Formats: sequence, structure tokens, C-alpha cells
Amino acid sequence: MNLRNKKELAAKTFKVGKSRIVFVLERMDEIKEALTKEDIRTLHQEGAILIKDVKGRKVQVKKKKKRSVGNVRKKVNRRKQDYVIITRKLRRFAAELKNQGRLSGEEVKEIRKKIRNKDFKSKASLKAYIGELRK
Repeated sequence: MNLRNKKELAAKTFKVGKSRIVFVLERMDEIKEALTKEDIRTLHQEGAILIKDVKGRKVQVKKKKKRSVGNVRKKVNRRKQDYVIITRKLRRFAAELKNQGRLSGEEVKEIRKKIRNKDFKSKASLKAYIGELRK
């Protein structure tokens, strides 16, 4: 009788590869009668079905990778969203100052170039730059 199906069932039951399953030859009649996973489990407990140990380097415990500051990556989408939010805020503020007459068109153009180049990290840094322009 072909025991390939029984071996596959045992491999699924114990979550190991088929090559690790070994049937004891003296107990083949019992193994042939096994139909369910529960039957396979009881045969394993009784010693009719053996599971080989893992060979080679797979047994060694893998070194865990630590997440240090240099390995933490921000998501690209989040960075883009942050950029869009700060850019819109700064451009709106520059346009507001131009409408109030506190900035000329050329100054606004220069500020917009700096905004695009990410020279300002916040609205406060833009205000500080404008304060330096006024001096």
C-alpha cells in the first residue's frame, strides 16, 4: 500500500516536512488504518510515527536584528504628506502677508523658492526669516 497520503497527513498534523516523518515498520498495519489527524497524533504518542530532528544550521538560533536609530525608516507616504501640509501652510501665510502689503511680490517669489527647497521647517522659522528681512 502507498503510504504517501498518510505521510502528507502526518506532515500537516505536526507542521513539519514530509522528509522528517518516519513510520516504524513493525506498526505499519496500524498506520494504514489511521484516517484522521487524531489517529496520527495517537500513533505518534505511542511511538509508531517518529519525527526526525532538524539537521544543520537551521537549529542555531538566529541573531535578532535590533532597531537602532539608523535603521528606523519613515514611510515615504507620510513624509510626502508632511511636506504637502507644511508647504501649503507656508505658502498661504506668504500670500496673506502679500495681501496685507507687508511683503512685495519679489520677496514672496524668493520666499516661495525657499519653501520649495525646504529651507523652512515651520511657520515660526519663516516668521524669523521675514523678521531678518525687515532689519
